[in-house]
Amino acid sequence: MHTSDPEVRIGPTRARYTSTGKISSYFVELWHDGLGEHREIKSADLNVLESKVDAALLKWSDKWEVMKRRLELQATAESAAAESQTAQQALAECHRLLAASLAADDRINWNSLKQHPPFVWDGTKLPIIRYGAGNRPLGIQPTNKPREPDQTSFRPKIGWFHYLIPGAVSKKRAEARERWSAELRLFEQQCAEARDNDAERERAFLQQKTAFERAKAEYEQTCRASDEKIDAIRDAWLRGDQNGVTEHADLVLSGSKYPQWMKIDYSVAFEESSGNMVVDYRLPAPEETPSLERVSFVKARNERVEKHLTEAKKKTLYDSVCYQIALRTVHELFEADEANAIQAITFNGWVEAVNTANGRLERSCILSVRADKGEFLGFDLANVDPKACFKALKGVAASSLSGLAPVRPILVLDTDDSRLVPGRAVADSLDDSLNLAAMPWEDFEHLVRELFSKIFSSGGSEVHVTRASRDGGVDAIAFDPDPIKGGKIVIQAKRYTNVVGVSAVRDLYGTVLNEGANRGILVTTSNYGPDAYKFAQGKPITLLNGGNLLSLLADHGHKARIDLIEAKRLL
Repeated sequence: MHTSDPEVRIGPTRARYTSTGKISSYFVELWHDGLGEHREIKSADLNVLESKVDAALLKWSDKWEVMKRRLELQATAESAAAESQTAQQALAECHRLLAASLAADDRINWNSLKQHPPFVWDGTKLPIIRYGAGNRPLGIQPTNKPREPDQTSFRPKIGWFHYLIPGAVSKKRAEARERWSAELRLFEQQCAEARDNDAERERAFLQQKTAFERAKAEYEQTCRASDEKIDAIRDAWLRGDQNGVTEHADLVLSGSKYPQWMKIDYSVAFEESSGNMVVDYRLPAPEETPSLERVSFVKARNERVEKHLTEAKKKTLYDSVCYQIALRTVHELFEADEANAIQAITFNGWVEAVNTANGRLERSCILSVRADKGEFLGFDLANVDPKACFKALKGVAASSLSGLAPVRPILVLDTDDSRLVPGRAVADSLDDSLNLAAMPWEDFEHLVRELFSKIFSSGGSEVHVTRASRDGGVDAIAFDPDPIKGGKIVIQAKRYTNVVGVSAVRDLYGTVLNEGANRGILVTTSNYGPDAYKFAQGKPITLLNGGNLLSLLADHGHKARIDLIEAKRLL
């Protein structure tokens, strides 16, 4: 991958590997120095990766052209009027981020991904060869043939007086024959040289023709392989396979057309067993959001004067932009999910901004919302207030997003964690480590008690196991003496190999109410279904899946793994 744009830098193509050493995906980093932007493009297929890179570079090229034109139009009344018009258009686009997506068809046109540009041979073009479309060698440029001599022009010029001189006529005729013979020999020599020259050109033509056909065949094979890979992604998506669904989601989001001022970056994770998808999306920082209302040119001072939105309007616009992006992303993914693989989507909005207190660049999650597919598709997004809709979905965010107050994401999926293998074989290198999903229930009981004892050890907190049962469940109560944030916390753990349903969450909520506890924590070795997350929203309940449990154990010095297939076989 290369570009002639001096403002663009393209890093090397690199691969990510699974725990078994297989390539899981490829990625490449892009920088545009003029725009000050950076992106990481990834895909499981090199050809798809190259297409994504080309699309990103094309967007950057258009954006850079706009920026260069804006820089060129400075300090004139005409440019001020043009900038005012552009500013108004940018503000209007901010208000229509969600509406613009509703008017578009977000479904993937798989055939369009198979449209390859015509083959163009990049071999060296020779002046002695004729070329057609795609630089296909058509034939040679023949050597200019010598003109055949006219014998009549070599007739001897004999006057009457030559007949008076003995032998003069014969001499004239002999000289004429010699000149004709010499000219004829020269012509034949030139013809032979032309034939030899053309023969050399024919050999060069045949070499180029062979090289062209070989390169064209390789290109067509590459196209077929790319098409087969696209078909494989589509088939995997239709099956609901994790990698297929995430690749499809990436195609959907990468095709979403946002205003040029937005820097697009995101990551997608999908949990095949529960149908949960998590999108971690880069939201614009407040200072990146358009605020310019109009530009005027003061001739007396020969300067431009900019008028920006008031601080109150800036905050209102920023909130609207962020809420619209969240709803738009969820809408696009659900609309494009013709395979019905996604049951719920959690959108986590992240912002990178300088913390004015310490001067460091920090990344914070400022909003998080989870949408159940059935409920969300029932919304008429053309008529909703984005913030009110976000609240109706029980989204989590500060009252004003421009303050960048961090919130805890509702759900985080770590699908790259090689220790957690739902529905797949575990890596051979980890076979000797502890499988939590298959350990004896008594040991699991003591492990949970010990873990949460360490978690709540500060401030004099205590954790007591109150009841255990052979179904793999265990109840514990944590007592935190802190008068402000403390109280009673009910902890339930489920050593399950199947998806935990909503009934277990309801049982925990009932226990919290009966115990008069402040909060309930449910931790499992497996995963939760969409209904479980939906029921827990807005309630003092924390759901920790197998990945969360492994992370908590690692934080406190314990190494383990979860292999649900192995546990099902052993239990």
